Amino acid sequence: MTAASTALRTDHYELTMLASALRDGTAHRHCAFEAFTRRLPDGRRYGVVGGVERVLEAIENFRFDEAELHHLAEAGVVGEDTLEWLAGYRFHGDVDGYPEGELYFPGSPLLTVRGTFAEAVLLETVVLSILNHDSAIASAAARMVSAANGRRMIEMGSRRTHEESAVASARVAYLAGFTATSNLEAGRRYGIPTAGTAAHAFTLLHDTERAAFESQVASLGPNTTLLVDTYDITRGVELAIEVAGPQLGAIRIDSGDVGVLARRAREQLDSLGAFGTKIVVSGDLDEHAIAALRAEPVDGYGVGTSLVTGSGAPTSGMVYKLVEVDGRPVAKRSTHKTSRGGRKIAVRTHKPTGTAVEEVVHPGDAAPELGPDDRLTQIPLMRGGKRVDDLPTLEDNRLRLKKALVSLPWEGLKLSHGEPAIPTVFAEQ
Repeated sequence: MTAASTALRTDHYELTMLASALRDGTAHRHCAFEAFTRRLPDGRRYGVVGGVERVLEAIENFRFDEAELHHLAEAGVVGEDTLEWLAGYRFHGDVDGYPEGELYFPGSPLLTVRGTFAEAVLLETVVLSILNHDSAIASAAARMVSAANGRRMIEMGSRRTHEESAVASARVAYLAGFTATSNLEAGRRYGIPTAGTAAHAFTLLHDTERAAFESQVASLGPNTTLLVDTYDITRGVELAIEVAGPQLGAIRIDSGDVGVLARRAREQLDSLGAFGTKIVVSGDLDEHAIAALRAEPVDGYGVGTSLVTGSGAPTSGMVYKLVEVDGRPVAKRSTHKTSRGGRKIAVRTHKPTGTAVEEVVHPGDAAPELGPDDRLTQIPLMRGGKRVDDLPTLEDNRLRLKKALVSLPWEGLKLSHGEPAIPTVFAEQ
């Protein structure tokens, strides 16, 4: 089945710029665009790259089929000459960038797109919409995983965001280290483990809490997770063990002061002989709430709203700027939105112990000399409009992020306000 076109997931002015450039002959000048962020969201020490695979898919499917061309003609967006050019549009350029799961900092050249102006400028909006969303969610998710300190994390925010954003959020949450998602489409599309048992509605459906528990255990077995806070939590825990026995897999607490309730539930479970029954908590958790629960007897977290909204930073603030025309550096010089001209590459330097030291950004036309503990952050992603072979998988990038977080100075993992975990240094152009 042919994938849906992504060509109209763009801004009107991309096409009017194209039409003007086609008319004056500048459309075919060779250009380089870069995606980067000038600053991290307030309170963040690092960013996590997410959405690269989705960007590449969007570029491959960026084409103007009959339906798209008909709409543009009916709406009068561009004239016949431009429509004729768009009918044959395919991106034939090159893309390099940070792989998913890589950390980024202010000024990091996350994505470099090279091609004609006409080819590359059209991609701005769809590239930024994916990178800004997915990187924001991945960054928030990574902070939550760090705060959880190895405990199980379940993404369950589908009902708090757009239906397609829900799938994308589940994907990058898994990238960041979440254990599972509640979203079945994310499970189907990306092979992510899914999890879920019952909501309060299931308990309310039944005449008694006991009847609800008996039904769930009969269907899912004693290793299931029973939601115990529909009525009285103490009675709910007691009934859960009466029904499932001390081999019950877990209980879930979804409201109240979950730290205090988890402590009491643990004492009660142990007193009932359910020493192996785990405690999962949910309900408006973010990285700060998770960190505050670190000393409590909590075995897993379900996170929804704060994850899919970026935990207060729903966008990454990335921009897509023209930095080179026919090999000549170009740059915007306005007071509040400056950019650096010329294509760039970055080197992450490390101490011999593996701790990251600096993000050093070099001109892209000169290969920097690498020390024994240095590494380039960009990799080839597309050549001639086609994905390169053997790109890292989601599992590869999940491991990449885990290793990258270990490499940060310990101050860089703090949830408090502060400078980026490592500085960005610009080498001489």
